[in-house]
Amino acid sequence: MDISTGVGTGTDRGPRAVTVTVGLDGSAESRAAADWAAREARLLGLPLRLVHVRKSVPERRGRASLAGTDDRQRGAEQMVREVAEEVRARHSGLDVTTEQSSGRPAEVLARAAEGSELLVLGSRGLSGIGGFLVGSVGLSVVAHAERPVVLVRAGGQAADEYETGPVGAPSAAKPFRPVVLGLDAEQPDEEVIGFAFAAAARRATSLRVVHGWTPSAYYAYGLSVDIELHGDLMSQETSALTEVLRPWCAKFPDVEVTAESSYGTPGDHLADASREASLVVVGRRIRRSAFGTHIGPVTHAVLHHSVAPVAVVPHD
Repeated sequence: MDISTGVGTGTDRGPRAVTVTVGLDGSAESRAAADWAAREARLLGLPLRLVHVRKSVPERRGRASLAGTDDRQRGAEQMVREVAEEVRARHSGLDVTTEQSSGRPAEVLARAAEGSELLVLGSRGLSGIGGFLVGSVGLSVVAHAERPVVLVRAGGQAADEYETGPVGAPSAAKPFRPVVLGLDAEQPDEEVIGFAFAAAARRATSLRVVHGWTPSAYYAYGLSVDIELHGDLMSQETSALTEVLRPWCAKFPDVEVTAESSYGTPGDHLADASREASLVVVGRRIRRSAFGTHIGPVTHAVLHHSVAPVAVVPHD
């Protein structure tokens, strides 16, 4: 199902934030995140803020330990300066500032996100031990930040966001690859949908909406033998998806939208779609309770297995 939808400048999310923020720890992942954040800041017309967080040193530590901490601090300051210089060299004219903070990294970064259009972090993504290498800090920030958080894997390059050229390799001379949106048609949220449409509009690219569904136990038993029943359920899901997207199609008339409602696990469909995406957008319901999980299973799966950068948009 192809739906023509449109280009806009952003979503109606209240006063515009003043910066794009990226968390730095010196790893290859965080450097890739800084480069991605710089490109996004240019698209948004916002300055870039590089934030490094050092853990607080307990008072009970001895002088020798404190001396080692001073050495690490000097090394961290040099790292931040180097990354800032690299970003300025690659993105001439971009306003880049740096900030050094102390405390628990996850807590400081979550607070830093509050004054940002979005927060960008590095992610190790898929690994040979099941993919659980996003990192405890990254997962904690995603779970508690109330602004969008983007996770970027190491090795990602600007060219990877573009369609392949004549020789079969991604090329910045080509259009951006589509933005992929994971959408729950039963509980759609305007923050998530608006973020995805605006991201596609900034890139002058299409939006691919992916919706995965599984039937209730009442229907599941008969699906394997009743092709007509499967088709009816598929038609119902597709119609619901179309209705959710209809007002956004009117609001963003220049963004081409392809909507897919497929039987199966949403996380698997999104991981597959990420291979041909410039950005994957998923939502996370805000839960302020100190107990229980704060990242849904679909978002959790996408964070660990997506090839493309993943934007997690919190919503009430």
